[in-house]
Amino acid sequence: MPKSILDKNFSLPDTMRSEMRRQFGILYPGDGKKTIIKILHDIGSPANIITIGDISTFNVLQCSTIPDISIIDEKTHRKPADSNIIKGIRHFTFKMMYVNNPSGCVTSELVQAISQAISINEPVQIMVNGEEDLAALPAIVLAPISSVVIYGLPDEGAVVVTVTHDIKDMICDMMERMKCE
Repeated sequence: MPKSILDKNFSLPDTMRSEMRRQFGILYPGDGKKTIIKILHDIGSPANIITIGDISTFNVLQCSTIPDISIIDEKTHRKPADSNIIKGIRHFTFKMMYVNNPSGCVTSELVQAISQAISINEPVQIMVNGEEDLAALPAIVLAPISSVVIYGLPDEGAVVVTVTHDIKDMICDMMERMKCE
């Protein structure tokens, strides 16, 4: 399925919203540097580190680790991020990409940017105009096996998904059930 998602726009139907709230990986409770240090220790040397969200990206960078791909929207809890967070997620090594992606959707523009970022051998930051909340789905589907996707679960902690064939199949199944255009 990975190639078949490149040219489609997906939107999350109301019937799948509760399914999307479940975790697809391991929850590390808490936030901040202490939690990320534990995560980085536990994941070892994955194929890629992909961060979804401003806080996850900020915390990984604060631990002197540059994600291979970070997907941000300069928002936290759907409100503009604090200026310290915005400054903290910018890093001179990132190749920047810009996409549009409305709330509750995964656009082909976002999917293609993730696909391109994975093929580039340098850190990439994808700046989303709109929302990046569902970006973990195509990131998991497109990432090489043994990559790690880190995303925040508001007020709970960080979720770490190690990409396996089984997890890819599960996410592909979910995306196939989303509304497509």
